[in-house]
Amino acid sequence: MLQITPTGAWGRDRHPALPLTTTDLLADLRGCLLAGAEGVHLHVRDEDGAETLDPARVAEVCARVHGLAAELGREVEIGLTTGAWIVPDVRDRVAMIREWEGVDCATVNLCEPGFERVMEAMHEVGIGIDVGLWAPAELPLLEASGVGAIAQRVSIELDEDAPPHHLQGDPLAHLDRAEQGLDEIGVTCPRLVHGTEGWTWPLVRAALARGHETRVGFEDGVLLPSGRRAASNAELVAAAVELRDAVP
Repeated sequence: MLQITPTGAWGRDRHPALPLTTTDLLADLRGCLLAGAEGVHLHVRDEDGAETLDPARVAEVCARVHGLAAELGREVEIGLTTGAWIVPDVRDRVAMIREWEGVDCATVNLCEPGFERVMEAMHEVGIGIDVGLWAPAELPLLEASGVGAIAQRVSIELDEDAPPHHLQGDPLAHLDRAEQGLDEIGVTCPRLVHGTEGWTWPLVRAALARGHETRVGFEDGVLLPSGRRAASNAELVAAAVELRDAVP
């Protein structure tokens, strides 16, 4: 699966074409789906452009994205973030997630306190668990939680020199350690591999070469493999599809 991540938590200082309104998001996703995206990772926004986990807003946006996909004759997986920065109180966050509609899966970051409670609630209401693994150092948390047995996927998310791990050096070395660690603790669900900024395209290429899922979009980086700034999320998708088509 090739996933598009159109906004993340960013604003238009990230890119002037970053789609903050629902109208802009749907127009953006239309181009991405036509370019070859098969999944969407959303940070749902309210009327003011702020991130929200509000069930009513989530249901509205997901319904419209599913409707767009149906109009185009495509199937699309809709994934959301459960980022603790959006709703810091884990009880409030879990209560909102339990009321979500139209969400196929959601990413839960192992580095966030209470991740087990969020995953348990998702499992109970039938939302697929996408484990957000930000560094090999988090593998003991994943093993201790036991969630590997029920996870829909593990997203190996390697951010270049970003908190809390401030990873540096060769991104493929970090990926190798993460993959080896997952193998050692017996986590066999599908893996999605991606990076940010200068690590974006090396990790996209590695994911494609290894047969893993991957993602691109303004959330991760705004540059094309050539180093030129993409005009749109759809242009990033098209670049990833070109790389995928070139894999032997």
